[in-house]
Amino acid sequence: MTHEAGWAHAPGALRGPSWLQPPRDANAIVPLLWSSTAHKTETGDLVVGGVPVADLVAEHNTPAYVLDEADFRARARAFRDAFSDFDVYYAGKAFLCTAVARWVQEEGLCLDVCSAGELTVALRAGFDPARIGYHGNNKSVAELRRAVAEGVGRIIVDSVQEIDRLAMVVQDTGLTARVMVRVTAGVEAHTHEYIATAHEDQKFGFSITSGDAFEAVRRITETPGIELLGLHSHIGSQIFDSSGFEVAARRVLALHARVSDELAVTMPEMDLGGGFGIAYTTQDDPSDPAQLATEMGKIVEHECRALGVAEPRLSIEPGRAIVGPAMCTVYTVGTVKPVALDAGAVRTYVSVDGGMSDNIRTALYDADYSCTLANRRSEAPPVLARVVGKHCEAGDIVVRDEFLPGDVAPGDLVAVPGTGAYCRSMASNYNHALRPPVIAVRDGQARVLVRRETEDDLLATDLG
Repeated sequence: MTHEAGWAHAPGALRGPSWLQPPRDANAIVPLLWSSTAHKTETGDLVVGGVPVADLVAEHNTPAYVLDEADFRARARAFRDAFSDFDVYYAGKAFLCTAVARWVQEEGLCLDVCSAGELTVALRAGFDPARIGYHGNNKSVAELRRAVAEGVGRIIVDSVQEIDRLAMVVQDTGLTARVMVRVTAGVEAHTHEYIATAHEDQKFGFSITSGDAFEAVRRITETPGIELLGLHSHIGSQIFDSSGFEVAARRVLALHARVSDELAVTMPEMDLGGGFGIAYTTQDDPSDPAQLATEMGKIVEHECRALGVAEPRLSIEPGRAIVGPAMCTVYTVGTVKPVALDAGAVRTYVSVDGGMSDNIRTALYDADYSCTLANRRSEAPPVLARVVGKHCEAGDIVVRDEFLPGDVAPGDLVAVPGTGAYCRSMASNYNHALRPPVIAVRDGQARVLVRRETEDDLLATDLG
């Protein structure tokens, strides 16, 4: 019989996942999970970018996102240099603000946007529109008109209706739209079903298997004012190896060759997607950019040789891999509650002053995170804890399982690494919470990139 409390009382629930082992030192951090400048002092204080987190909290309060600028830039350069023969597109949806858009451009990367708002931020930052790609499965006529007028470098076409809308826009304006055709290669990426995007039964792209992709290409080649750059494939997000790309590249390049043979059209570019994974916990083992570049380059070279076609100009989209590890979120502990369960077991709930309004991923994707005590050193033995938010939801979990010092107490600071991707982007005002600030740190200096929302912000759109 299923217990009425469900998973909370499942056998072995307090043992934690098999990959999570009790630490030798509950004060230590695992470097793989954190930005490159993050470290603990002898007194247990977490320091990022040369700035003690406790000092940031004293000035800016919690919760707060802390973005390591040097780490962000280093990861951007690592992808740029490793994929030197590719165009590398930073994922604006992961996290975007004016300053970050400038960093992306300064480090020589291109930029993906998927909404009018993201395009607005990019243009405000002075980002070269020719280096912007515009994604989205339901772009409106107004969005397409603006993208074409601004000179966006490529629009990733996702439906027959979008082709028709673009045809109308270019006819009305006399301008040219440069496009890529998003295709689904029928690859099952080993990731969460909500972030796997190359299987057939989902909203993105044209199916290669059904022939829809070829017909979309044909339609574009017959439409004046639309310049076809190539095919775009994306198998998903949080991908750790190149095996899925090999299958996808083979199928996409086969279509590329068919277009050349049957339509006598040479497409100069191809996007292989990316969505490379990062380490949220010790169970994750992300690949090095140089390794990924070598493997993906060999895949394309081999397939093009077999098909007898010239290699197109390639582009990739690292996704969360640049900004994800560069940011952490800092919270203040408010309540520590030991809860007695069956057979004398006890679960320690550590409640913090944020939650699913600033990080929905645990609830949405069943994502795993890690955390550390950030403001002091403790000699207490570690206990298996669950870090939860303050929202009125049982599923408001920040870190499902983590070992924290047994004396964690109200007023302590807890920091969660790997929150750069999608956390601030997907943040909400649930329970009328105020979204946290984003504070950049570098060389001992801190500056606010995105300020904390205020109650005036909250009420500004409420017309009463």
